[in-house]
Amino acid sequence: MNRLISAQLISSVGDGAYYVSSALYFTLVVGLSPAQVGLGLTVGWAVGSVAGVALGHLADRRGPRGTAVLLALGTAVSVAAFLFVGSIVAFVIAACVYACCQCGLGAARQALLAGLTDPAERTTFRARLQALSNAGIAIGAALGGIALALGTREAFLAVFVVDALAFVAAALVLRKVPSVAPVPVRAGEPSVAVLRDRPYALLALLNMVMLLYMPLFSLVLPLWISTRTAAPSWLVSAMLVLNTASVLVFQVRVARGVTGLRSASRYARYAGLLLFVSCLVFSVSAMGDSAWAAALVLLVGAALQVLGEMAQAAGYWEIGFGLAPDGRQGQYQGLFGAGAAIARMLGPVLLTGLILVGGAAGWVVLGGLFLLAGTLTAPAVRWADRNQSSIACRK
Repeated sequence: MNRLISAQLISSVGDGAYYVSSALYFTLVVGLSPAQVGLGLTVGWAVGSVAGVALGHLADRRGPRGTAVLLALGTAVSVAAFLFVGSIVAFVIAACVYACCQCGLGAARQALLAGLTDPAERTTFRARLQALSNAGIAIGAALGGIALALGTREAFLAVFVVDALAFVAAALVLRKVPSVAPVPVRAGEPSVAVLRDRPYALLALLNMVMLLYMPLFSLVLPLWISTRTAAPSWLVSAMLVLNTASVLVFQVRVARGVTGLRSASRYARYAGLLLFVSCLVFSVSAMGDSAWAAALVLLVGAALQVLGEMAQAAGYWEIGFGLAPDGRQGQYQGLFGAGAAIARMLGPVLLTGLILVGGAAGWVVLGGLFLLAGTLTAPAVRWADRNQSSIACRK
């Protein structure tokens, strides 16, 4: 299992470098407009969210380890392809391949984790992976920051080479992970059963709503701080450090409180409430002219947000694993993981319009969505659990 952790850490370093430097690389070096970059990434993640289910199904049928190795190598190739992109068409194609490989890789790794760990340990082990993933992203972001500081074509190209090599190295490590036997399709059962599992699809939708917090630190809060508050613009860096360090130190401890579907539902409800209150606090930060007061309010909001983030992650990891049938973890994790891809795709457009235009009222609406999703999780889990029990009885 240490190798699975190592592979996750290595690929996260590549992800961090990509996240920090990609937008400026595509605009300053490739020459695309911000609108073209946004369009390409939106199309890419839309295609990737659909492909993740199919590639997760492939992991179930062909084995998650081999599938994960191939998709890690595919990610490396797609990152390398960005070095040769010179037009919007080529960029969209490369973005689609990148997103498909990333979504499929996530599903395959989750299926591999599910096959190698005891069900009672999956959520805690997933928390360890998340904590180390944040550490890897921070390291990669520092490398990307060097490229941003230098601002040269060669520096950006070097970051993309590092990203590609990180996924090659992750693929080599994944080859050493113990294999999980593939599960053939039984006679008479649908090939992609998750598409017919309405309760699980509802939970994947609720998970997606909760994941709308993802664009906050990368896009929404920097713009909110600079345009609506008296706080210094550098405060977003302090908030990001607070978020990353908190997940690294406390995510495993938070996850230990989740021991089954009931406690997972309770954590999801706590997450919805915490995220709701954090949004209310963020809305207050625009009131007054004191930079210190605004900074303090924003830091309180960031602390509440990361608590909600960790509770949401722990609860929904247990739900995603616990309600997926044996032998179908890949396709089920592919659908569940699509929530992150869709949040990346729709979140920036939705949240910038909602909050930067709507102001405090927009924060309240966003918080209400978190609160509603958290509240609906428990009845949705009970529905999904009954559905899985009835399917098992019919077999």
